[in-house]
Amino acid sequence: MKIAVGIICGGQSPEHDISILSAKNVVNAINQNKFIPHIIYIDKNGTWKTIENSNLDNIASSTQHELCIVPGGKNKSFVFKNNPEKSLNIDIAFPILHGQLGEDGTIQGLFRMLNLPFVGCGVLSCAISMDKDVTKRLLKEAGILTSRFLVFYRHERKQILFKNIVDQLKLPFFVKPTNAGSSIGVSKVKNEAEFDKAIQDAFLHDEKIILEEYIQGREIECAVLGNENPQVALPGEIIPHHEFYTYEAKYFDDHGASVVVPAELDKEIIKKFQQIALQVYTLFVCSGLSRIDFFLTNNNKIYVNEFNTLPGFTNNSMYPKCWQVAGVSYPDLIERLILFGLKKFHHEMAI
Repeated sequence: MKIAVGIICGGQSPEHDISILSAKNVVNAINQNKFIPHIIYIDKNGTWKTIENSNLDNIASSTQHELCIVPGGKNKSFVFKNNPEKSLNIDIAFPILHGQLGEDGTIQGLFRMLNLPFVGCGVLSCAISMDKDVTKRLLKEAGILTSRFLVFYRHERKQILFKNIVDQLKLPFFVKPTNAGSSIGVSKVKNEAEFDKAIQDAFLHDEKIILEEYIQGREIECAVLGNENPQVALPGEIIPHHEFYTYEAKYFDDHGASVVVPAELDKEIIKKFQQIALQVYTLFVCSGLSRIDFFLTNNNKIYVNEFNTLPGFTNNSMYPKCWQVAGVSYPDLIERLILFGLKKFHHEMAI
């Protein structure tokens, strides 16, 4: 019997459009001999809808039916608002929601309340990964090397003084929203003239911002897959052609960066990256999938930058590319993720 998969995309974060790009790839790759994909689209106002024929090419002109969420529905968690007798029955949710309200543990908590299996990490892992401040504090506590950082809340704005920051972090340094992805609201500050705008831009996206030491080094990423015995693919490398790996470079500029898979690294360094990736994956109680991002300095120091519980699935995304090089095709990768999600759910139900 085919497994009905609810591919959930869109959402209310600034990464709404990227979510749709990723979801298109998942729909195109999923093995329809084994799975029945159902698109559940969350518009920018937060309304949940199903899209007929799973067509994401032109959402505005597609036939949509608004959905209501029904807790305790025994696999009938979604009913049609205009026809409550009709339900959208899915066996597992596959959230392709990047950023806030999708990758921060909120929707994972909703799935738990609905008693609905889902692909990917659980509430705790997602919540930690979205908060760069908490991520870095836990990395430091575990003795894992990460860049120096300072954290400020909006009400502390007057305390964020350029001279004090330079004294602690040196120039250049990064300013980021603490809870955001895809480099949204991120600035690289090289002088005082750029400082105020960088702070202002970061606060547009969060109440808490993080200022990070600049690490001169190569950007290396590791794709991790699995539950109890996760596997790590060979690392890939991002070579930005912009000032850094910006939002535009990631998704909209075909020449914004080069993605090299596998990265040209010595075997011992590769092994070290894979070991640290597994350490981080275990530390943050990940399951299903994650991508761990690193910096590698000229003297072979490895810094963990962050980890991502829902890496992109666009044409330029590192995560599927790493597994394709490892011999795991896109359809096979999607199948494995779905089966890992089901396995985790049944394991939790047996406890």
